[in-house]
Amino acid sequence: MNDMYKERIISIFLMLLVCLLAVASGTRHMTLDEAIMLARLRSVDASVALNELRTSYWQYRTYRADMLPEISFQGTLPNYTKNYSAYQLEDGSYTFIRNNYLGLNGKLSIDQNIPFTGGRLSIETSLDYLRMLDGGKAQRFMSVPVALTIDQPIFGVNTLKWDRKIEPVRYREAQAKFLQSTEEVAMAAINSFFNLLMAKTSVAVAQQNFDNAVKLYEVAQAKREMGQISKNDLLQLELNRLEAKSALTDAQSAYKERMFALRAFLDMEGDVEIDPVLPSMVDVPEMIYGDVLDKAMANNAFSRNLRRRQLEADYQVAKAKGDMRQITLYAQVGYTGTDKGFSGSYSRLKDNQVVEVGVKIPILDWGKRRGAVKVAESNREVVATRLRKETMDFRQDLFILVERFNNQRQQVEIAVAADGIAARRYDANVQTFMLGKISTLDLNDSQVKKDEARSEYISQLFRYWYYYYQLRSLTLWDFEHGTNIDADFNALIK
Repeated sequence: MNDMYKERIISIFLMLLVCLLAVASGTRHMTLDEAIMLARLRSVDASVALNELRTSYWQYRTYRADMLPEISFQGTLPNYTKNYSAYQLEDGSYTFIRNNYLGLNGKLSIDQNIPFTGGRLSIETSLDYLRMLDGGKAQRFMSVPVALTIDQPIFGVNTLKWDRKIEPVRYREAQAKFLQSTEEVAMAAINSFFNLLMAKTSVAVAQQNFDNAVKLYEVAQAKREMGQISKNDLLQLELNRLEAKSALTDAQSAYKERMFALRAFLDMEGDVEIDPVLPSMVDVPEMIYGDVLDKAMANNAFSRNLRRRQLEADYQVAKAKGDMRQITLYAQVGYTGTDKGFSGSYSRLKDNQVVEVGVKIPILDWGKRRGAVKVAESNREVVATRLRKETMDFRQDLFILVERFNNQRQQVEIAVAADGIAARRYDANVQTFMLGKISTLDLNDSQVKKDEARSEYISQLFRYWYYYYQLRSLTLWDFEHGTNIDADFNALIK
């Protein structure tokens, strides 16, 4: 077990311990990292990704099993027959004879697919027993102690050969897709976490605005009695107080809704109150597009998907060409024996040889098979064109994402500065208004700018984290620690 897995296990243990303490206290201060870890462990999306990985694993195991010998037993235990069947006499006429017998048979075989040729090799041993139930009640045994059989297509497509090319690529694609899905689960957790964080910030802002509105209205009442402000300004401040109260109620309701949504996403039972902690930015260097592209093409499921689809298109062409003519070789060599007794059927053995070549070559099919080849070749060209287009789109989208992430750190820093300036401006305008030096319009404008600046700061921080995990999901690279994002797939599947 490498150090990365040890760190993850320790982190999970500590996180679960914190969860137990949080449940006991009824309140949970949750960081973004903790929300992501919980989502990866408990969310429905994570469970779906894991089940998809298991499905792909068993499909791959089935392919691997096709490459290994298969031991099988086939038998009829018993076969009782009592009927009449047609029988031709020497003069050419027919009569019916009575059948009344008991039969038993069994065959044990070891079958092995041959990947290099696409054929099938079998070693068999069998025993048949027949007992007549009428007349003298005679019995017979027939044994085939050993028989070697080969079934080989001559010109048909070698499906096993193509499976050896396609199936490993398909499974590696599934593994990469699982890792991408876990990062997409993190992106969903980030979205829900910041929704709650934004709602929490809105409640705090609405509470501050309401408290200030109440305070300003009380001051305005006193000034009105002294004739220092107009009736219109007093009514405007009273309206501000009512609107602030309404905004606070709406913000509290939205906060509860977002709280419920995050708890449901993280599969947290009970009424634990989640208090989201404002995250900081990660300490990563500026992204270089070339390096990011190299990591994406090396690790992302997209590159495996391109390779698999190209191979599948090539396989369809080879299959269509192989279907133009069908020649199959069937050969069996071995020994057989028959006798009234069991032991006698295994003595005085005789050669048992069968050679059969089946041919199916169309003489006149009106171009149907050749047309199928042309269709498969055209489809392959379509696939190749789509793959080139998807590759260009992937590179372009990745370039844009890298640029956005590199720009986003500066956007967050600007939003932080703007938030501080807007807050100080609002506080100053409140004091200035209380001195009667600015109007209610100027005060309202500073309040709106303060609220917008705080909302913009949270939004810019959300974009920063979302872009970061988008890059992680596309490259399967942990930029913070400089390592590949990987998993112990054997342990996950168990």
